This record gives sequence, structure tokens and C-alpha cells, in this order.
Amino acid sequence: MSENTFIESKNQLIAYLESGCKPQDKWLVGTEHEKFGFHAASGKPLGYEEKGGIRDILEGLRDQFAWEGIYEGNHLIALKRDGCSITLEPGGQLELSGAPLANVHETCMETNLHLREVKQIAEPLGTAFIGMGFHPLAKRDDIEFMPKGRYEIMRNYMPKVGQLGLDMMKRTCTIQANLDFSSEQDMVKKFRVSLALQPIATALFANSPFTEGKPNGYISYRSHIWTDTDPDRSGILPFVFESGMGFERYVDYMLDVPMYFVHRDDRYIDATGLSFRDFMQGNLKVLPGELPTMKDWEDHLTTAFPEVRLKRYLEMRGADGGPWRRICALPALWVGLFYDQEVLDAAWDMVKNWTIEEHQTLRDQVPKYGLYTSFREGSVRDLALKMLNLSRQGLVKRAIKTSCGKDESVFLEPLQIIADTDVTPAERKLGKYYGVWEHSLDELFRIYSY
Repeated sequence: MSENTFIESKNQLIAYLESGCKPQDKWLVGTEHEKFGFHAASGKPLGYEEKGGIRDILEGLRDQFAWEGIYEGNHLIALKRDGCSITLEPGGQLELSGAPLANVHETCMETNLHLREVKQIAEPLGTAFIGMGFHPLAKRDDIEFMPKGRYEIMRNYMPKVGQLGLDMMKRTCTIQANLDFSSEQDMVKKFRVSLALQPIATALFANSPFTEGKPNGYISYRSHIWTDTDPDRSGILPFVFESGMGFERYVDYMLDVPMYFVHRDDRYIDATGLSFRDFMQGNLKVLPGELPTMKDWEDHLTTAFPEVRLKRYLEMRGADGGPWRRICALPALWVGLFYDQEVLDAAWDMVKNWTIEEHQTLRDQVPKYGLYTSFREGSVRDLALKMLNLSRQGLVKRAIKTSCGKDESVFLEPLQIIADTDVTPAERKLGKYYGVWEHSLDELFRIYSY
């Protein structure tokens, strides 16, 4: 089914998701990560057109490292090479969308190569990049929007449905891992396990305790922001845990998510609040009589923002941005849990009796309390230690080793230290803020930049 195929029935949408099913020996892992660019001398966020800004970074990568440019009008807005891409988030956050690769060793090598290339371009320009969940210094107005049509539509719509949507667009960064499934049954189990455990990952990766230079009362303010961005397209998705969950149920959910836009002839048509169901009937008022294509469906799938998102693979979306070692740790965590059946079954046994109220409580409290969040007779830290133990078992059983004899479980070490010490990255930075930094963030960019 090509992207230009017209959609005439819901069955086509179901078949699109189902086409993601792969035999286990074909399962791959993809990693995506975003980072904030800044002027090294001042810490000021990078604009698009200014000297040393985002356009200069993209052009440097294109010209020196054989990336192919992608343009919107006259604006260079993305790059692609070897199955991966470099794209721009609304506030100029630079994102690597990695290629689907065979194992965590390969995806970490891809990450390291990317960060080296970016640093090689940025340093002569007097710029640098840092991974955090929320921009620690910049005000919303300090960050300019990138010249992409879909972002103009979103920036106008966001204030109508939530208080923090523009902050999500401009001031947040995440790390994301993309994993495969073999069947509808396998997808459902992985969806349920990952949705239940997403708050635990949020705690382990919590790295956004500052807003405009001061503590904000959260350890993952990025995660909190999603609770007041757009209730129509974010949250814990209780239906995933209900009987009848499958590809069709997710399609029904997406058909109920209001549209953002339709892309036609290199322009974005504002369709905010309109119904994809109406579009399928030829009744979309901005394109009367026209039916959607599969490309329109693919675009629409990208406009929902739950903690776990289904495309033709599952996206883990609960982690704050961070340094390169945690970029490698996220895919390791989920590969270990997902790609061995006994481990996946054990992870399901761990969460299968949790109530919807408990899922919601974890989602609400972890951004503020992290590993200290109470759960039943223990804490989120207890859950994190169990989660890491299971993931390590799965990675050791995969036994995919480097020439040095190290398997993929080596990438869990940063997370193991966090869980063992009961101190998240956010809390470590807060300790420095109240201690040696003397209530200043002047040192943060120097210490934590890539």
C-alpha cells in the first residue's frame, strides 16, 4: 500500500498498523534524541538565521558529512543519510531520528557519531548542545519558532487546549526508543507493559528541575508539562488495559484525536479540531470532496502524544533528554524488557494487577517525587530496581557482545547507579545548585554540554 493510496475504509488503517508485525529475528531498535543548542559564551538559545545558528549547523552537517538537505520553501529544515534523519523541533531543538538497527551497540555507535559530528560543526561557530528535559534558563519568548508550517499551526492551536503547550514545543527535549512486535497479541502485551512502566522510566531519566534559572518544584518538569498540553492527545490511555485492545481499538482512538493539518503541495493546511472520520467521508471542510491518503494517516499518527505511541512500531516517550550515556541506556532498558519472551512475561506479571487509578497516580506524582513516589507497600525506586533486573536478564540472554566481550547490559549502568543511590540526575543537579553552585546555573552548560 503506497503513501498515495486513498483511504476508503477503516480496515486500511488497521492493516497499516498491522503491517508493522515482524518475526522476532527481524526485530530492530531505533533511538531518537533531542538537544538544546546555545551560544557557548552566553548560554543564549540558538535562532535559525543568526550567525552560528541552527541553519548554520544544518548547512555545516550537510556540507561536511554528506547529509542530504530537506527543504520547506527556501528553508533547510532537516537532513537525511543512511536511514536516519536530523530534524528540528519547534524551538530549534536538534533531533536525531536514528535508523532501525540490529542492537543497542549499533544504535549507541550511531549516537556517538552524530554527537561528534555536531560538536565538530558547532565548536568553530561558538555554539554547543546540551541534553536536558526542560530548558534550564530560557524564557518562552527567548526561543524563536523554527520556519516549519506545521509548527505555525500548532502554535496557534496549543493555547486553546492547554496552558503549557507552547512550553512543550519550545522548551522540552526527550529521548525516545522505538521497538518492534511480532503480532497483535505481542503488541498489546508490550503496549501494556511499557505504558505501565513509563513513569518508572520517567523517574530514572528525570532531568528537568529548573525553569528560568531556578528550581521549579519538579524533577521532571518536562513530564509535568504534558499533563496540561492537550488532553485530547496525551495521557495514559486507559483503553490499552481493557479487553478488546488491539490495532482496531488504537485506530478508533486516533480517529477521535482532532486533526492538526493536511499537507498538500509543500504547504500545510490548517485542519485543527477537525475530524479524520469526516475526512474519510470526503467531508473535511478545508478540502471538501477530497479523500485522505495513507500519507495523511501517517501524518495524523504523529499528532498524538501519549506516553507510548503506536505506529508500525511502539515508541517509548517517557524520558527526559540527557547525556550520551543515558541516550544509549534508554533503548537498552526497553530492548531488555521486550525482546525476550520470558522477561516480557515476567514484566507483565509485575504490572498486570495495577489499577487504572494506580497508573494515573504514578503518572501524576512521579514528575514531582521521582523514585521517592510511594506505590503500594514500597516506592518507585523498588519498581525501578525490579525493572532494571528484568531488563538486564533480557540483555544478558541476548548475548550480543562487542569485540571486548561486553553485552548490551553494559548500557544499563548509568540507570543502575541512579536506582542504587536513589538519586536522579535532577536531584544531583539540585544538590549542586544548593551547594557548590551557590544558587547559580552558570556552570551547568559548561559541565553538561556534549
